[in-house]
Amino acid sequence: MRGGRPMERVVRKIDVFDRTWQDQANCLGVDPDLFFPERGASTREAKEVCRGCVVRLECLEYALQNGEKFGIWGGMSERERRRIRRARALARRRGEIASA
Repeated sequence: MRGGRPMERVVRKIDVFDRTWQDQANCLGVDPDLFFPERGASTREAKEVCRGCVVRLECLEYALQNGEKFGIWGGMSERERRRIRRARALARRRGEIASA
């Protein structure tokens, strides 16, 4: 959470079939193994590549919408992405309850 706004509200819907954003990614040309470290290995370097990336949010949203279970996407690990998915699911349930 940054600036008091939950990440699930900052990340926007993207067209999962349009992957032109990948052409602008900082990781373009970087060894993919960096983003899929062995269990227990550091993710710091991969997250550093993502930090200033102009398409970080598109990458993150792609991973969220496609259920990517492994690797660093949009600067976040699977554990961090799982938290966002849970928060979104909870927000949807609350919305359904409020409208009932």
